[in-house]
Amino acid sequence: MQNLKIKQAEKAWIPLTNFIYVPHNEKEYDQLVNLLDDLIDEVGEDETHPLASMMEIIGVLIENYETNCVAELTSN
Repeated sequence: MQNLKIKQAEKAWIPLTNFIYVPHNEKEYDQLVNLLDDLIDEVGEDETHPLASMMEIIGVLIENYETNCVAELTSN
């Protein structure tokens, strides 16, 4: 059963890896910020929108980058 879920997740995930990822540099960070802006325009504050959880995940990825990378740069 678990293997089936992993296979289903893999099939769904592969097309998304081009625009949902952990950013490792400023270019990837900027791309995620642009994606989040587009999602905000689409989803707004509708928590029932099908893309609302994607918007939340992108926000967490951006916040993590800012906490770990941007703070490092400003402290140097």
